[in-house]
Amino acid sequence: MKFKLLITVLFLASIYELGAQKIDMSLFHGIKPRNIGPAGMSGRVTAIAVDPRNYDILYIGTASGGLWKSVNAGTTFIPVFDDQPVASIGAIAIDPLRPDIVWAGTGEGNPRNSVTGGYGIYKSYDGGRTWKLMGLQETRHIHRIIVNPVNSDIVYVGALGTPWGPNYERGLYKTTDGGITWEKILYTGETAGVCDMVMDPSNPDKLIVGMWNHQRWPWFFNSGGTGTGIYMTVDGGKNFIRLEEGLPEIIGRTGFAIAKNRPEYVYAYIESKPSAIYRSTDGGYTWEKRGEKGIGNRPFYYAEIYVDPENENRLYTLYSGINVSEDGGLTFPTSIATRVHLDHHAWWINPNNPSHMIDGNDGGMAITYDMGKTWRHITNLPVGQFYHINVDMEQPYRIYGGLQDNGSWVGPAYSWHDGGLINEFWDFLIGGDGFDAMPVPGDPRYCYAQSQGGALRRIDILTGYMKVIKPAADTGERLRFNWNAALAQDPFDNNTIYFGSQFVHKSTNRGDTWEKISPDLTTNDPEKQNQTKSGGITLDVTGAENHCTIITISPSRLEKGLIWVGTDDGNVQLTRDGGKTWTNVTDNIKGAPRNAWIPQITASKHNPAEAFVVLNNYRTGDYSAYLFHTNNYGKTWTRIIDDNKVWGYVLCFEQDFKEPSLMFTGTEYGLYVSFDAGNNWNKWISGYPTVSTYDLVIHPRESDLVIGTFGRSVWIIDDIVPLREIARTGGKILNETIAVFDAPPAVMAAQKNLPGYYYRGDSYFEGANRPIASVITFYVKDTLPEKLKTEIIDSDGSVVRTFETAVKKGFNRVEWRFERDPMPVAGQIQREIQSSGQNTRMRFSRIKALPGEYKVRMTYGGMSDSAKAVIVSDPRLPLPDTSEMRKNFKRANDLSNKIINLNNLYTKFFNINNTITKIDELCTKDTTFASLVKDFHNSFKKKYQDIERRLSNSDAGLFRKINSARILYTATGKLSQDEEKNIDEAYNAEKEAESLINEFLSSDWPDYEKKLAEKLIPLIKLIR
Repeated sequence: MKFKLLITVLFLASIYELGAQKIDMSLFHGIKPRNIGPAGMSGRVTAIAVDPRNYDILYIGTASGGLWKSVNAGTTFIPVFDDQPVASIGAIAIDPLRPDIVWAGTGEGNPRNSVTGGYGIYKSYDGGRTWKLMGLQETRHIHRIIVNPVNSDIVYVGALGTPWGPNYERGLYKTTDGGITWEKILYTGETAGVCDMVMDPSNPDKLIVGMWNHQRWPWFFNSGGTGTGIYMTVDGGKNFIRLEEGLPEIIGRTGFAIAKNRPEYVYAYIESKPSAIYRSTDGGYTWEKRGEKGIGNRPFYYAEIYVDPENENRLYTLYSGINVSEDGGLTFPTSIATRVHLDHHAWWINPNNPSHMIDGNDGGMAITYDMGKTWRHITNLPVGQFYHINVDMEQPYRIYGGLQDNGSWVGPAYSWHDGGLINEFWDFLIGGDGFDAMPVPGDPRYCYAQSQGGALRRIDILTGYMKVIKPAADTGERLRFNWNAALAQDPFDNNTIYFGSQFVHKSTNRGDTWEKISPDLTTNDPEKQNQTKSGGITLDVTGAENHCTIITISPSRLEKGLIWVGTDDGNVQLTRDGGKTWTNVTDNIKGAPRNAWIPQITASKHNPAEAFVVLNNYRTGDYSAYLFHTNNYGKTWTRIIDDNKVWGYVLCFEQDFKEPSLMFTGTEYGLYVSFDAGNNWNKWISGYPTVSTYDLVIHPRESDLVIGTFGRSVWIIDDIVPLREIARTGGKILNETIAVFDAPPAVMAAQKNLPGYYYRGDSYFEGANRPIASVITFYVKDTLPEKLKTEIIDSDGSVVRTFETAVKKGFNRVEWRFERDPMPVAGQIQREIQSSGQNTRMRFSRIKALPGEYKVRMTYGGMSDSAKAVIVSDPRLPLPDTSEMRKNFKRANDLSNKIINLNNLYTKFFNINNTITKIDELCTKDTTFASLVKDFHNSFKKKYQDIERRLSNSDAGLFRKINSARILYTATGKLSQDEEKNIDEAYNAEKEAESLINEFLSSDWPDYEKKLAEKLIPLIKLIR
């Protein structure tokens, strides 16, 4: 053990001695992650804006998946905010005068425990193609933006502010110069921000604004208090009055709606005791209480109301459902949108056609054209919010994960279908908020999945049957399970799992029975266990604030009995004897904030004494980045990530299982990679958006980096071997003129069509699939004008495939789809001049290589490098008889040489047709000449045409028979008797074709030339 530790220490020291610098990440342009979805279970939509002049143009803001645009009424969407610093959208506004000007306020405005923050307000002048940060970075959460409809320079921004503590930067802001400068025109306290605001459609200087005092702690939530109230200005914010007449004394969060057809009608959803709908019919000065039933019971999460633009008495209230009032908010008897996802946050009503509405909810968005009777759920917005991901060892391997408010699922990392990865490939596991889902090792039929509060189940994926396996409390005991409780697989026993409450629970029979193997490992602070009182004015007791709980368990793969545990109140504990004794090493982590969240501990795959601790503390207003490392069982720690190295607080970490200095980390705003054991961190920019990167896993067989994001579903960087090599060489490989990397084993898979559809239209989601090919990665130091030459060489040293590729400085990838160089095609000259000839030729020439190992040699800039590529047979099909295939290939090569000779001969024969054509033209123009040559020319022409027909690729043609020998390249074993007959026929046809052409060239053609000369017509003159 000491020897291993010494080796690791010396290795890490050598890495640091390299003095590795940050890598130019633009070099990785050719290594792009695949977004595989899913999109059927989407994520939280927080804002909707529609172009007032063209209702086909939509902007959709999401809680953590960026901003999306559709120009075809929601048929397709493109992300338009991916390269900005943050991905959470709280508000969108389109300039009514200049619709190409779009404003985006970042940081969602519904402060649940999974809330995602922002970084200011952004402005686009070109419909979202480019953006400019316009300030207000420290507001953190912007929930409303209103643009003055008659003056584009005047914009109001309602900043809710961070829910995690006081900040002065919240409140109502106004610009009069298009965002160059901002003035805070309404502020009521460090914990009170703008929860809603509306503008009078008949008076752009009149606004009604809701100010809301609220604060969230990891263990508690409060709504209401000092600074809360409803305010109105009629002079563009120079003066405000607090509205009180007819309103309740106790006020929490509020939401507003103004009737477009009668602006004096103003509605307010007011959190109070009880919460109710209030209405003003004099523009907001006085109010009356309307209904309190059917309006929603979680105002901190949703307090949205909307009024029909043509009917001031029709009101919609958004909450877990959507209810409609036809009597001005007195009653809400009708529920709509019952067949789309619950939890509604954003709404748009067509001002000219109120039957057309758009809904944004926790599962994406939906559109209705009949006032809510029927809905179209949008299934191509891949903005799912994954908490965790895991992988199994199936082929193709599967990914398991749980999503915020969208259950837990399992789906393929890639598929052997002709098309992309569709939503239908994902199997539902359990509902609720989905968290850790993981396979039972060695038994792919079963997996585990959990929803909030420790609701753990074992699931039969084949049938859907599930068993509740949540550990039970002892008599008189209350188990505390986190919203997102810790679950782990024992690496030494496939049937053993661990689950965390305040204790570590262990099961050796897949959850059927449990034992506690630890004491309470949390601080057990009683002041942080009052969740039954959480919510402030409105109690909200869902388990989201459960505290003093275990949220990560990490058993070592190297030392049996070594288990690391992290809690939501800052404890890092470990046992080395399977739970008999525990050591709290929290105080050893110098520089770590006390009582912070420990969402992940990673036990090293290389050194049992080594571990990495992810810590984040944003839930107390500390947005710094923390990642700590120990190599002595937690006795001492080093901080290897801080705010100077990454952007955003750290959420997850993964160390490569082969190269210890290759590390990955996910932050709130992206993915980072280190090639030098954490000394330097580099943001991954190639094809990956700004997004909360929540979980990472490297597939142990295929070396793919699988990325679970909280906002953009799942991504995969296929084959990280090139990154491994950079780390292994300390970056020296980047000095090579050319470097080629071993390709991952590739399966020669048979493909089938995607299920369920023949043609799918444009709104059908397809995640990026892995190509059925050997994908070869190579690096070139410089971009040169020449192309790179690739040669695929078999085990006998023969070059079976050659092709050229245009390349760019950095890392590139090419696909070899297992083809050999084209088999010569009998009669190729003829088919090339026919309209369908090229396709015919390719059908005959796409010859697959044999399974096995190949050498890949690449040449560029006068330098060459080689690597290997292994291709394997489809495991679903019978194994091919490679010995027979090699014999077939040898026979095919022999016949190929004969075909080449035949084609050379045939070229001479084919060119005679030019002479025949010229003579035909002369006969047409000169009747005297025609009379001299008519007899022998016509007979010669007929014989030529008869031979051409005999040679042709028609059913009875010799070329068709010869080309049928392609079976020698495609057969997977010994040829059948009928196939052998075809090969014999091909050989005979080749001999006959060669004989026909030779006889014609040696006899008929010279005789024809002689007869032309006898008629004193020199051939050379005739054909000029």
